[in-house]
Amino acid sequence: MSDFLNVSSSLTGRRWVGPSIEIDRAAEALAQDTHLPRALCQVLARRGVPASEVESFLAPALRDLLPDPRSLRDMERAAARFLQAVKHRERIAIFADYDVDGGSSGALLVTWLRAMGRAATLYVPDRIDEGYGPNDAAMAELAARHDLIVCVDCGTLSHGPIAAAKDADVIVLDHHLGGETLPDCHAVVNPNRQDEDGALAHLCAAAVVFLMLVEANRQMREDGAQGPDLMAMLDLVALATVADVAPLIGVNRALVRQGLTVMARRARPGLVALADVSRMDTAPSTYHLGFLLGPRVNAGGRIGQADLGARLLATEDMHEAQALAERLDMLNTERRDIEAGVRAAAAAQAEERGLDAPLIWAAGEGWHPGVVGIVASRLKESSNRPSVVIGFDGDEGKGSGRSVSGIDLGAAIQRLASEGLLVKGGGHKMAAGLTVMRDKLEPAMARLSELLEKQGAGDIGPADLKLDGMLMPGGASIDLVQQIEAAGPFGAGAPAPRFAFPEAEIRFAKRIGDSHLKLTFGDGMSARLDAICFGAFDTPLGAALENHGGKRFHLAGRLDINTWGGRQSVQLRLEDAAPA
Repeated sequence: MSDFLNVSSSLTGRRWVGPSIEIDRAAEALAQDTHLPRALCQVLARRGVPASEVESFLAPALRDLLPDPRSLRDMERAAARFLQAVKHRERIAIFADYDVDGGSSGALLVTWLRAMGRAATLYVPDRIDEGYGPNDAAMAELAARHDLIVCVDCGTLSHGPIAAAKDADVIVLDHHLGGETLPDCHAVVNPNRQDEDGALAHLCAAAVVFLMLVEANRQMREDGAQGPDLMAMLDLVALATVADVAPLIGVNRALVRQGLTVMARRARPGLVALADVSRMDTAPSTYHLGFLLGPRVNAGGRIGQADLGARLLATEDMHEAQALAERLDMLNTERRDIEAGVRAAAAAQAEERGLDAPLIWAAGEGWHPGVVGIVASRLKESSNRPSVVIGFDGDEGKGSGRSVSGIDLGAAIQRLASEGLLVKGGGHKMAAGLTVMRDKLEPAMARLSELLEKQGAGDIGPADLKLDGMLMPGGASIDLVQQIEAAGPFGAGAPAPRFAFPEAEIRFAKRIGDSHLKLTFGDGMSARLDAICFGAFDTPLGAALENHGGKRFHLAGRLDINTWGGRQSVQLRLEDAAPA
C-alpha cells in the first residue's frame, strides 16, 4: 500500500495510510447509487455498508438491532428470579463494580426498581481495601440481610465469594471473560461466557443489565402487567458503553445514539448536574461521555468514596445530585494531579526498559491503584504496545493493563493467574486487572511478554495515521459534517473519519495557553478553514506550524462543528501534518 500523499513519516513520525483501492471503488459506487457526498461514502465504504442498507445505517432503529435477550444463556432464569423478588417484596442487594459501567448498571436497576415502588441496597466495594469484584466478607454480610444479590459488571470469576453468600440467591450480570467453570449461583448472564457464541461479546455490563430489564418487562407483559419505561434509561447505557470503550458496532451503535438523544432531554438529575459542573454547553456527544462525564463518575472509585458515581447516577434529588457532582469534579482534579506524578515515573521506567518490547510495563512503590489503569492507557497510546502499570503497597502489587487492537490481554493475564504467577487476574481483550506478589513480579512480566509476543505484539510498528480521503477547505461545510455525523456515533471499534487537506497555505497561527495551537488555512484561493491542535507544542507540530515561513503543509484531522456565540462553523481538529 503506497503512502497517502507520499507521507511516509509525518511531523509526528507516522506514515499516512489512505483507503484501499477496494474501499475507493466501493465509495465511488455508493456515491453513484445514493447521490450522497463522496466524503460520506468513503466512511460508509470503510464500514462495509452496501447501498441497500445505507438508509437504515444512517438512521439505526433500536427495535431492528436489539437482540432477543433470550439468546443469552440463563437470561430467562435471571429475569424470572428478579421479578419474583420484586413481586414478593424480597430484600434485594446490588453489588456493583466501582467504574462507570458498574455504576451505570447499578443505577439502571435502582431506577427500574424505584419505578416499581421498590428499593434496593447498592453496594460498591472500595478499590483499595476490597479490590475488584465480590469478596467473601461483603457477600456473606449482604446475604445475611438480603434474599437476592445481583452482581453487576463483576462476579463471573467469583466462585469463593459467591459461595460465601449462603443465605441468598445470586444473579450475575457481567461481560468480563468467563473461566472454564462458572460460580455456583442462580444465573450467570454474560455474553463472554465460554459457552456463548460471542455474537454479543461487544456488549458492556450496562447493556447486559438493560437486556435483562427488557426480558423482565416482557415477562411482566405476558402476565398482563406493565413494566417501567426502558427507553428513558438509555442515557445510562450510552454512558457506560462509551466510557467502558465498548466497540460502537451493531446494537451498541443504536444504544448510544438513542441514549444521547435521551441525555439531551436533561431528565436525569445526576447527569444534568455532572454536565453543568463539566461546563458542557452543547448537545451531548460521545466525546463528552468519554472525556468529560466518564472520568468524573470514575473519580470516586479511583481515589475517593467508591459509591459516589453510582449514587449520583441513581439519585432523583437535584440538590443531592449537585453536591455529588461537585465532589466528583474536585476528586477528578485531584486524580489528574496524582496521575501526572505516576505517569512521569512510569514513562521514565518504561523507556529505560525499551519501548519496542512486546509488553511495556512499569511498577512502583505507593503508586495509587486508582490511576494505574489510566497511566497504562497513556503508555499504550505512546508506544502502540500492550502496557501494564502496577502500584505496590508492601509486598502486594495491584496493576492494570491496556491492550492494542488484535492482542488479547485479558486471556493472557487469565493464563498467568492459572499458572500461579498472579494472585488473581482477568478482564477482556482490551483491558485487564491483576494482583501480583513482589517476588513474582519479574517472572510474571517476562511470561506475560512471552505470551503477548506469540500473539504478535512484538511486531507492531508505530501506529499509522489512517485517513478516509482528501477534502478541500471549500468542501468542508456544516451540511457535510452533519451528514458524516449521521454515520456515527464514533469511538472504539468505529473511529471518527479523518481527512487530509493537501498543500494547505497557513494564513494565521497562534499559540493558545501552554500547548495548543489555533490556525486558519486555505487552498490558495478564497476558501478558508479554522483548525485547532490540542497539545501541539507537546509534539513537533507546534513549532513547525507556528513558524511555517510561508511553506505549505498537508494537514490531517477530524472535522467538527464549533459553536461560539450562537454561531456555528466547521473546524478541523488537527492531529498531524507533513511538509507538502
